[in-house]
Amino acid sequence: MDIEWINHSPYLIAFFTGLFGGVHCVGMCGGIVSILSFSQQPRTPLSSPSNHLFILLSYNLGRISAYALAGALLGGFGAGIIDLLGLDQSKRILSVIAAIFMLLLGVYLAGFWNTLTRLEQLGTKLWQVIEPFSRRFIPVHTVQHAFPLGFFWGWLPCGLVYTILIMSLSVGGAIEGALLMLAFGLGTLPNLLAMGIVATRLLKWTRHPKVRLVAGLLVIILGLVTLLSLHSASINIQQNH
Repeated sequence: MDIEWINHSPYLIAFFTGLFGGVHCVGMCGGIVSILSFSQQPRTPLSSPSNHLFILLSYNLGRISAYALAGALLGGFGAGIIDLLGLDQSKRILSVIAAIFMLLLGVYLAGFWNTLTRLEQLGTKLWQVIEPFSRRFIPVHTVQHAFPLGFFWGWLPCGLVYTILIMSLSVGGAIEGALLMLAFGLGTLPNLLAMGIVATRLLKWTRHPKVRLVAGLLVIILGLVTLLSLHSASINIQQNH
């Protein structure tokens, strides 16, 4: 089985992780998306379907912008580590760590083990500083409110986000890190847009144990394939030497 493409497709992996892990996104951000869905006052232009969609898109654009900024920061930091320790060894170590966290994410999503809750707790202090700033934009009646609200909520402690941020350490630079998180954010978009449109029905669906089990298993498969590709790449390097 040819799995070398994984080494050259971190953005694809990030996108599918966001897509498969979207059931977790709906659970984490479902409340705020419901606010966006129901906060428009009736009998006003803002209650039209088109403006509702614009508000949802603006919120998600703000959220994904926060991901991209975080990815740029960690991508640049990771590039510094790689330059300091030596490209081949340090990049491979960071990639293995990212793959292991992806496996833990899959186990977490499937409901087997809640180990990533500890990782989420690491971001709690930062969130306690950021969260009060988001309150001034609630209730959301305009696109101008939705974008900054999404940006602030993009820093909500989330094991899914943190897993891809760890991957951004190994992609080679700030631009690459931002693009990786952009791909991840776009992967989460379908679930959260659907949540904004059908609200509570999707929330109940994504909380179904079988749905979470399937999503978790798919992410576990991505993590395993990533580890196998890294092992294959390591063997090829040894053979070439």
